[in-house]
Amino acid sequence: MSAAQPPLEFIPPALNPLVLRAAQQVLPGCIRSQTAITQIQAENVEILVDLYRQFQDGKIRFMMAFRHPRVEDPLCMSYLLWKLVPRLAREKGISLQHPIHAHFLYDRGIPLWAGAHMGWLYSRLGGTPIHRGKADWMGLRSARDLFTNARFPITASPEGATNGHNEIISPLEPGIAQLGFWCAEDLQKAGRGEQVLIVPVGIKYRYVEAPWKEIEKLLGELEVASGLPEGKLKGEQELKGEGLNSSANLQPFQASLYQRLCRLGEHLLSLMEEFYTRFYHQNLPTVEASQNNANEALAIRLQALLNVALKVAEEYFNLPSKGSVIDRCRRLEAAGWNYIYREDLKNIKALSPLERGLANRIAEEASLRIWHMRLVETFVAVTGQYVLEKPTVERFAETTLLLWDMVTRIKGSNPFQRPRLGKQRVEMSVGQPISVSERYPVYQANRHGARLAVTDLTKDLQHAMEGLIASAG
Repeated sequence: MSAAQPPLEFIPPALNPLVLRAAQQVLPGCIRSQTAITQIQAENVEILVDLYRQFQDGKIRFMMAFRHPRVEDPLCMSYLLWKLVPRLAREKGISLQHPIHAHFLYDRGIPLWAGAHMGWLYSRLGGTPIHRGKADWMGLRSARDLFTNARFPITASPEGATNGHNEIISPLEPGIAQLGFWCAEDLQKAGRGEQVLIVPVGIKYRYVEAPWKEIEKLLGELEVASGLPEGKLKGEQELKGEGLNSSANLQPFQASLYQRLCRLGEHLLSLMEEFYTRFYHQNLPTVEASQNNANEALAIRLQALLNVALKVAEEYFNLPSKGSVIDRCRRLEAAGWNYIYREDLKNIKALSPLERGLANRIAEEASLRIWHMRLVETFVAVTGQYVLEKPTVERFAETTLLLWDMVTRIKGSNPFQRPRLGKQRVEMSVGQPISVSERYPVYQANRHGARLAVTDLTKDLQHAMEGLIASAG
């Protein structure tokens, strides 16, 4: 973004039945044409069927908290609600009012990179935006009202953003739990007796056929783009000579791919360490690595690099370097938007050419600084042990694609046009509802009780979602 903009306007939810009906009809074709997904299946859908029955009978209010590994997740949630829930209800002879739908929370930034038409569509489907990284009271009031009073339940991702990993859940943000308690509070004040529930939903992606050749090809392209000679798959004898056969559970071709993945990761780390040391005058620790702790050393170096990248942006915006990596990313995003979407410049056209030139310079500079934060976002869940712990084709693919994201951002290309490595099926699982109402007495007791109740509910939701991922295998 190289030009200053007026402040971002709130996009109010404006559910349109005609738009909803059209979206429900085109969803299967959209999934087939726009994604690599060939099948979506779900376990424990009967839980949602029963919850919708109770919701429509006026007995409960509930929110579905879904996993968010990829940008396709909302399509999967829509398929679950629009197709799988009604199908199972018909099979069981349970009469539900149609349409089966849910309001939803979405990041206000999505219409900025996906296009203004997405803001229009999300609004007509009953979505309400949240401006991450700041106290967005208008967005929170809208979400609170929908949770308490809307015709449909509500969905949200408590992770707040995608992390690119099937089997790692980012720390959950407390806003979901807080909305649950606000709903319980509003119901009590209104003298209503509905119970408030939060329902965890797991989402995992599996390749229909293991795309090892496609991973190797993409890895070769990344090696060349990064200035490395393209590697090759090594035979078992070559690997034994290098001591790689000792890696747990790795087949020879996996060990060879893993070696190349580590080599590429180390090379990119070295390039970025030099970049921040030389041009941003940052100090990075020296980490000694041996054959036995190479992965641990890479993980330490990566975390140090992420910290430095955030510091570069934080120093420009005069922000403190405190909190988790996710907290710092959110804070930086909000600061950058404040410099680009200016609350003090509601009428850009009224500025003099000089004033507008200065405002544009600030916007361009802020956009450049936010680039550092976007790099960090890509690796927010990377541990350094993910592939070796469980060397599935999915984990190899996820890690390779995250490196593709990084290289693509550095090259200045579009990171949202990810390569498709192969056709996939989606495995969803609905967890047991967590009662917010049962915890409400602790929440309403006093300020300390409220903080404790929100923290405990967030932790329990995290454990429930992790359990769904683990049970899916």
